[in-house]
Amino acid sequence: MELTPEQKRVFVEQGYVHIPNVVTKKKVNAALRAINHSLGEGVDAADMQTFRAQSYCPELRRDPVITNLYNESHATTLAESLIGAGKIKSINGGQIALRFPGMQETPAQPGPHLDGMYSPTNGVPKGKINSFTMLLGIMLSDVSEDFAGNLAVWPGTHRIYEQYFREHGPESLLNGMPLIELPQPVQLTGKAGDVVLCHYQLAHGVAQNISPHVRYAIYFRLHHVDHDARWKEAMKDIWLEWDGVRDLATN
Repeated sequence: MELTPEQKRVFVEQGYVHIPNVVTKKKVNAALRAINHSLGEGVDAADMQTFRAQSYCPELRRDPVITNLYNESHATTLAESLIGAGKIKSINGGQIALRFPGMQETPAQPGPHLDGMYSPTNGVPKGKINSFTMLLGIMLSDVSEDFAGNLAVWPGTHRIYEQYFREHGPESLLNGMPLIELPQPVQLTGKAGDVVLCHYQLAHGVAQNISPHVRYAIYFRLHHVDHDARWKEAMKDIWLEWDGVRDLATN
């Protein structure tokens, strides 16, 4: 399975693309069973802030029941159709991202961020930017309405941040998110087994969950094989690591 030319155009313009029905129900259910079993063993309230920032069920992050959602599904070829065949580092772990219902009556609007910035709970070392190439999300539960723990994206912001980092340098992200005007966010909906592909430099966040259901998702952070050596260049040239769409994006 590869992206169609139209899906590639959407990715180039918007910075993300949503592909339905990629991961089989069998794989989704196996992951859900393992996650729910882990949660049923008990969660220490003191760990919840770290789990929200990094991953729930950390003992499962490298388990094949999680990693095979990417490694043994069409998600792999979808990613390669953008970054290039053989150009993605091996995946050996994923983020188990759950959003539990809140009790607020009026949810706040989601706020944008770029991954890889330091916070006291997310595991990123202070003074370092842990950038990557693509954020690939796999939905493990249906999300049919806004404010149900949705992934929120700010379409087109990959281009906005490219220009900002050309002018101010990639290290400026160490000072916090750039204070620039952004478009309105979109809260993504979809079904279990759907995949969302996002450019690293797309502003994104998470909507509060006022639904009655837990939102389940897995996120994989994909690195081009040359990313570590040229991460600064990649933040100033957003198509440097995208063999599958570079010509489309720059012509």
